[in-house]
Amino acid sequence: MHNVLLLGSGGREHALAWKLRQSKRLGSLCIAPGNPGTAALGENFDIAVNDFETLKQLALDKRITMLVVGPEDPLVNGITDFFNNDPDLAHIAVIGPNRRGAQLEGSKDVAKAFMKKYNIPTARYQTFTAETVDKGYAFLESLTPPYVLKADGLAAGKGVLIVNDLSEAQLQLHDMLNGKFGEAGRKVVIEEFLHGIELSVFVLTDGESYKILPEAKDYKRIGDRDTGLNTGGMGAVSPVPFATAPFMQKVEERIIIPTIKGLQSENIVYRGFIFVGLMNVNGEPYVVEYNVRLGDPETEAVMPRLESDLVDLFEGVSRHTLHEKDCQTSKLTAVTVVSVSGGYPGACQQGIEITGLRRTAGSMVFHSGTAIRGGKLVTAGGRVLAVTSLGGSLAEAREASYNTMKHIKYKGKYHRTDIGADLSSYLENLSVHA
Repeated sequence: MHNVLLLGSGGREHALAWKLRQSKRLGSLCIAPGNPGTAALGENFDIAVNDFETLKQLALDKRITMLVVGPEDPLVNGITDFFNNDPDLAHIAVIGPNRRGAQLEGSKDVAKAFMKKYNIPTARYQTFTAETVDKGYAFLESLTPPYVLKADGLAAGKGVLIVNDLSEAQLQLHDMLNGKFGEAGRKVVIEEFLHGIELSVFVLTDGESYKILPEAKDYKRIGDRDTGLNTGGMGAVSPVPFATAPFMQKVEERIIIPTIKGLQSENIVYRGFIFVGLMNVNGEPYVVEYNVRLGDPETEAVMPRLESDLVDLFEGVSRHTLHEKDCQTSKLTAVTVVSVSGGYPGACQQGIEITGLRRTAGSMVFHSGTAIRGGKLVTAGGRVLAVTSLGGSLAEAREASYNTMKHIKYKGKYHRTDIGADLSSYLENLSVHA
């Protein structure tokens, strides 16, 4: 039995807590800081994810034996090293890479150099600083639009710009290198634009063996038909119809295996999740980015399809016995629809009462930005709730999630109406060629 401490407060962590709670290997579950959804599954503690000393005391007080790190920030800041190097904490299994491993997400330049070194397919790129900005202008001139500019460091999901006009791209490069994204933009990666359709593949590894979890496709734009501003994610679907067996074989052989071997060659201790953001370009996979944790809202679609015991899998990670574990995936389809506050992804009014959650039977409702105030559930963020439903088909799962979403009420509520609709054509093509 494991006493688990889960770090984070979003929909991803609620979905992880929901899955951990199903484990026969779970003793107690603590979440820091958690949200009203996780409070129903374990005990929340109002501790920030980067407050390592206070988290240490909590881990000792609650006799924690396993730490599961949800968000990327504490990983990049070295929480795994902090626990592993402290004699009082070293017995605790940490699910998440060390600081060096976390640089796959913490630095776009490090990640791209890693891909290049280990022949992992990705877009052509170069990295520039304020001192080499003129070379950056010239590199942009060598590309065809649109132009992709990425702040090197973590920028809360806002550090990637896709610009259609050359002069605008050059202006944005200047602004990024002069503090637009703070320290995250002191280096800027410019890469060629890949024309294709995105998906996310999730891998759990003990550093040697690995398990491929259910893949997902998320929807980042605020508006239907992928229009409007980029957001943290408006919904997700799993499985992905165009992630066929031949395509996933290419992903495994060309990307996953070289990534694991590359980490070993670099002597990087990596025990945790690798999120591979991919572009399917005419049936060929290219890596857009690595993340060193699960995605949000993809986790809310992936966890309901994972049939294996999550604590058991994590134990395999910590003991280097992951190859002995069974990783089973449901054949059902999951569709996740996210409801957001009015004005998102801009400024949002918070503290608005949410009603209707008692009428959500048949779906899972994961909390992202909610709080309890005055005994009432209220909005407390841009992304508020994620509704996930399982169905025997994409259409069935979509219908269930949207039917459930109708019952959830709060002033200013907004959600996309087309999550998964674009995948219907892929399913039709697959049935025609079957």
